[in-house]
Amino acid sequence: MVHVLYIDDDEGLARLLKRALAAEDITLEHALDGRQGMALLKANAFDAIALDHNLISETGLDLIPEILAIEGAPPIIYVTGSEDARVAVSALKAGAVDYVWKDVDGHYRELLSQSIKSALIQRRHVLEREEQRRAIEAAKERAELLLAEVNHRVANSLALIASLASFQASAVSDEAAKTALNEMKARIIAIAGIHRRLYTSTDVRFVDLDAYLNNLGEELVAVLGNEGQSAIKVFADENIRLPTDRAISLAVIVTELVTNAFKYAYPIDQTGDIRVFLRRLNDTQLSLVVEDDGIGWNGSDTPKGSGLGTRIITAMARGLEGTFRYEAGGRGTRASLDFAL
Repeated sequence: MVHVLYIDDDEGLARLLKRALAAEDITLEHALDGRQGMALLKANAFDAIALDHNLISETGLDLIPEILAIEGAPPIIYVTGSEDARVAVSALKAGAVDYVWKDVDGHYRELLSQSIKSALIQRRHVLEREEQRRAIEAAKERAELLLAEVNHRVANSLALIASLASFQASAVSDEAAKTALNEMKARIIAIAGIHRRLYTSTDVRFVDLDAYLNNLGEELVAVLGNEGQSAIKVFADENIRLPTDRAISLAVIVTELVTNAFKYAYPIDQTGDIRVFLRRLNDTQLSLVVEDDGIGWNGSDTPKGSGLGTRIITAMARGLEGTFRYEAGGRGTRASLDFAL
């Protein structure tokens, strides 16, 4: 049975309407005015409200805001004997879901029954959509928590691998092997830093590069530094964010370039800075620059090492669809990468 509250100051019409709707499995509870209607509404659960326009000391338009202020208020069907369309329009604008014109022949009773059923179907659809929205939001929240946990565990696992590489480096006597292990440790730390950022972020899809690059610089100094010979200085524009996979590619490039600078930029008896710049070129392009004031290398000479770092940089730059180059002229080495945001 559908339970409806009918607010109308005409008791005779209310009795007729009650008998007519009973045949449609709709029970009607009648209130003579707004005060009585609001009292019934707060004390009982109704599926819908049929609200007459002309009441004893007010109009139905006066009651609509008060009804809708109640949490979970049922749908309102406005009933009016006025042929002025502005009354119906005002009711709909105020929050009624439908209106019925009260004709003298009583046909409105059948129309009201149809309107009530239609309003209930519409309300059911709204509630179902709301339930689906809540379910989707809950699933999204669970997925984000799970992803944060995955990133946490990945970061911890990578940190463990980096520690193992460090132990291995300390256990070998061959300097080339020791250097290779330390370089691998730096690469692992760069990627672990991304995952650490992700599990503490409110949006696991993106990495804030300003904070990340500054933290990466500090970690690389700890891994590669030799008694403070070189210092890494990061200059990054604020609010630059990249999707996770692109941020990892950029982090690996920075790590390789900084590692090369630590190894080759300055003679043993000389100190100097290694500077990392990340700038916006425009709304769609970014520029990464890693430079030093050392002995200089233009990228065309034979690599001093194995060349693995160069191959890694080339592969990562290709993944970013960027243009990588060593810039000639000036002091030291200057490597730049322009790529899409």
